[in-house]
Amino acid sequence: MASKKMVHMNQGQGERSYARNSGIQNAQQNRMKLLIERAIIDLCSSTLLPDKMVIADLGCSSGPNALALVSVAVEAIHGYCLQFQQPPPELCVFLNDLPDNDFNTVVKSLVTLRRINDPVVLTGVAPGSFYERLFISSSVHLVCSSSSLHWLSKPPEVLTRNQIPAYYIDEHARRENLPMVLEAYAQQFRNDFRHFLELRAKELVPGGQMVVSIIGRHSDGIAPFHIWDILAQVLSLMASEGVIDKAKFDSFYVPVYGPSKEDLREIIQDEGSFSIKEFLVHDFLSDLDSALVTPSWIANQIRAVYEQIVVQHFGDVMDEFVRIAERRWNLDGSLLQEEHAGLAMLTLSVAKA
Repeated sequence: MASKKMVHMNQGQGERSYARNSGIQNAQQNRMKLLIERAIIDLCSSTLLPDKMVIADLGCSSGPNALALVSVAVEAIHGYCLQFQQPPPELCVFLNDLPDNDFNTVVKSLVTLRRINDPVVLTGVAPGSFYERLFISSSVHLVCSSSSLHWLSKPPEVLTRNQIPAYYIDEHARRENLPMVLEAYAQQFRNDFRHFLELRAKELVPGGQMVVSIIGRHSDGIAPFHIWDILAQVLSLMASEGVIDKAKFDSFYVPVYGPSKEDLREIIQDEGSFSIKEFLVHDFLSDLDSALVTPSWIANQIRAVYEQIVVQHFGDVMDEFVRIAERRWNLDGSLLQEEHAGLAMLTLSVAKA
């Protein structure tokens, strides 16, 4: 079972690091730029321009993506103030992720937000789960989060407690149990995302805004099984070939769920603290150079995200994972596209009601 301690991306700047294998996440951050700029315009123009503003990125991870969203927000504030000849506010920027995140790399890059001859831009890190309180009440103006909120606070207890596998090796058993397993994950996501909204509603100022992106699904159907389906399929092959233990595979739960647009809209409306301003849906691999999306590239992207969870449960098997994944996709190139076909990137902006 994955714990909070295990959920972090591969650290450092090496060949297998998240910093060098996060192209999908970077493409999604680029899609968020316009929504962040619009949120800043709303914040700056809806009332008197505040003299102090707080911006937070929740689930910042590490590497070049860590500062991308807050940098867009800072530049948008300065651009607005220059255009309308307003004195820019003092800014405080927080980056959040779980405590085992590679904050050493993040902190070294924070200095780039400090600008010569401009008003103060203070920076800091806020380690902790975004399913807990992170900031004092009514203190934050803008929250950003990219490719993070599909991570759950924990795997569904109804599965772990009753030792029900999240992914069956046998295809018939997998199809038969799929609706039950998916509903267990969906319910955990509903609980977690509602709690996330409640927490942020306490921390945001009146009229505060959030811009978030989540890896999800195109529809409410039961396919794809999980957004980590591509990981599970390769691991099931490894179990079938005896590379990993079948009993261990049956007890492997990744705390991740890919919601649909309808899922998110329903939870936001039911919770009631926020109104939806914009909602965009993109194909998972759109805006990426198709020449880049090779079996080797995809395998390394997966490795950078999931290696710590896999190694904690199965041991040092990721080299074999990459080898089997590349073999599978090289034998039938259509499998790689099929396994991503139902995935979507969901991007939305909301305002505190």
